[in-house]
Amino acid sequence: MDRWIIIIAAVVAYAVTALMGFVLIPALKRLKYGQTILDIGPNWHKSKEGTPTMGGLMMIAGALVALAAAVIIIFTVGRTDSALRLEMSGGRLARLLAGMGLALFMSLIGFVDDYIKVVKKRNLGLTAKQKTFAQLLIAAAYLFTLYMGGMHTTELPFVGTVDITHGFGLVFWPIALMFIYGFTNAVNLTDGIDGLATTVTAVVAAFFMFSSIRLLNYSADLFAVILAGVCIGFAMWNLHPAKVFMGDTGSMFLGGCVVGLSFMIDRPILLILAGIVYLCEAMSVVIQVAYFKRTGRRIFKMSPIHHHFELSGWSENKIVLVFSLVAALGCAVAVLLI
Repeated sequence: MDRWIIIIAAVVAYAVTALMGFVLIPALKRLKYGQTILDIGPNWHKSKEGTPTMGGLMMIAGALVALAAAVIIIFTVGRTDSALRLEMSGGRLARLLAGMGLALFMSLIGFVDDYIKVVKKRNLGLTAKQKTFAQLLIAAAYLFTLYMGGMHTTELPFVGTVDITHGFGLVFWPIALMFIYGFTNAVNLTDGIDGLATTVTAVVAAFFMFSSIRLLNYSADLFAVILAGVCIGFAMWNLHPAKVFMGDTGSMFLGGCVVGLSFMIDRPILLILAGIVYLCEAMSVVIQVAYFKRTGRRIFKMSPIHHHFELSGWSENKIVLVFSLVAALGCAVAVLLI
């Protein structure tokens, strides 16, 4: 396989994302597209008020340029008998593009939400119903694309290949719909402190890189290295103290990417382990709200759970480090089930 093409894609993704910061951040400042910090968060976050947001556009630019560069190289100067080119010609290119499409359309919802918050000065952005409808519609379209592209089975640990086209296997589709919706929003919830979502997602991307190589799925490997590259490139501007926030534009993009990768390797269920941090962030919100409605009391000092640790005295850098290690542990267990 032409490994050098994948390396080039990773470098381009990183470089374009990182360099975009020199252009986009000043532009966002000129446009006064600054983050509004709500009073419901830790009070010291008020010092971050006005930090440019919508920085996720940097990651999107990096991913698209890197993917375009890789595809052009594969079909022009790459070896005609390389595994990567044969995969792309054999249909995996369609699944890769579908995954990128999922990420981009989810990001579009996030962009509209950010735009309403920042430009229209409506702090809550889109309503929950509007976001839910749009996300489910995009998720359904993505699943339909996968089915039409020939996805008729899925892999389950300890079970093996499961037919999802008839009988009990049909339950896969509604579960997959909620799975996409849930994990995309879980990644969005993880983006609450400087560098957390980007660092955790870089770890998850490394899991998909390793898994793709192990499964000889080189197109998924290409997507995974691009994701890792944009995360590392964006982290240069987003680690504490952040010079730019990704906004829902970026977090929804990352959510779409990790979900798309889980389907590209035909093992979406493994994202439950590899994405354990995302899952804990989302579940902490669900548990907190349900418990408060029932008892009037709170289990966590604040949710999502990274704010609980923040209010317990942990620094943002410590939270990023510990959560990334937890993500790495979850990924290591997931690897054992491939």
